[in-house]
Amino acid sequence: WKKLYLAHHWPVTVCKMSTNDCQDPPEYWTIHGLWPDKGEECNRSWHFNVTEIKDLMSDMRHYWPDVLHSSQNRTQFWKHEWEKHGTCAATLEVLNSQKKYFGKALELYQHIDLNSCLLKAGIKPSSSYYQMTAIKEALTRFYGVTPKIQCLPPEQGEKAQTLGQIEFCFTKQFQLRNCTASKGEADPVPADLKFGTEELSICSDTLPTYYPSQVQ
Repeated sequence: WKKLYLAHHWPVTVCKMSTNDCQDPPEYWTIHGLWPDKGEECNRSWHFNVTEIKDLMSDMRHYWPDVLHSSQNRTQFWKHEWEKHGTCAATLEVLNSQKKYFGKALELYQHIDLNSCLLKAGIKPSSSYYQMTAIKEALTRFYGVTPKIQCLPPEQGEKAQTLGQIEFCFTKQFQLRNCTASKGEADPVPADLKFGTEELSICSDTLPTYYPSQVQ
């Protein structure tokens, strides 16, 4: 693989997407995962063991919660992320254990600090609409790279898309890079984005964009 995606999702949108038992989703961006751009379940025999990340537990619960399932001790989400993506990322020495992989994702999340960047740019959850180009420009200005932004397309009779996921791309040296594929590089969209029947797709630049503050 060539690059890593650090995917943040917006819990309120995630809760809108599928049947779930979401209760009071966090009103801050949380981690969806840290994904190499290729690979899926690279080592099926390397099973998830939650005791390896016990030191990270309070941060994991706060920044990487299983938004769709509200009980505190659910580790299913992390198990899925490790088995599908972590076992592939582990070819890199700095990610070659569960503790390193989850710890590094938490560190990158803190470093990106997406929540405060959006607030500084005056972009906060609201019932009025944003222009996608304004969101993109704010992020590019702040980080110097173009992230990948995904939305829920408008439902029947709606005119706006709903902001759902923001992914930042890193090189293997953990330098931020553009998420767009360079020449000769495939850009697979991780098939991780199906929640129930609804799917996230790349946001349209022309549709008004809704950044919802609570689950309707």
